[in-house]
Amino acid sequence: MQISDSVIVITGGAQGLGRSMAENFAAQGASLALLDMNAEQLQDAQNACEKAGAKVVRTYTVNVTEEAAVEQTFAAIDADFDGMDVLINNAGILRDGMLIKCKEGEITHKMPLQQWQSVIDVNLTGTFLCGREAAAVMAKRERKGVIINISSVARAGNIGQTNYAATKAGVVAMTVTWARELGRFGIRCGAIAPGFIETPMTAAMKPEAVERALSMVPLKRWGQPAEVADSARFIIENDFFSGRVIEIDGGVRL
Repeated sequence: MQISDSVIVITGGAQGLGRSMAENFAAQGASLALLDMNAEQLQDAQNACEKAGAKVVRTYTVNVTEEAAVEQTFAAIDADFDGMDVLINNAGILRDGMLIKCKEGEITHKMPLQQWQSVIDVNLTGTFLCGREAAAVMAKRERKGVIINISSVARAGNIGQTNYAATKAGVVAMTVTWARELGRFGIRCGAIAPGFIETPMTAAMKPEAVERALSMVPLKRWGQPAEVADSARFIIENDFFSGRVIEIDGGVRL
């Protein structure tokens, strides 16, 4: 499948990796449907993508954890673009924290259920809902398509990320399952597991945290959002890629 002339749907498309991928695909002549909760940032992303060369850009303000809202949004995208070719499930959040803290035999902290659930809701349930609706649109139209789920190097487990690691491992399991289920419809599914990528979030880190993070990366640098976009492009354009994960992490192992 070629990027040019494809309709690409990106969740979390108003900022970070989502916006970087959107601008990258815009420059290659794609049409874009950008989903996010922040309407103002969506407008900025739309302007940037139109300037970069996208054929058509439409934005949709939606909370990916709400089933009815996701169903309505994907129905609107289907109507607005006469179908879709690619979904990139990029929306995600971090709510890091230790499972427990114990000092001198006394439990001083336990990860609250809400802290666990909020990450599960966005990273796992949101990915499920958007993947389900995109697959339904593609299959109904008998149109080959691609679903890309954004995982993380943390899927193998990482201190302080019980909730996040669980969701990113689950995202990979869904990717493999969907590849097996949806291949009969000509729908391919892949995942990308980024390591430490340079984003506004990393730019706000304290110098000592930056040093500690980069010390774990053999290449001794941040990954670039464009390198993640290149991985997505490979999955989209390689018609025999399905059910696998691309690790774009500079060799880091958490």
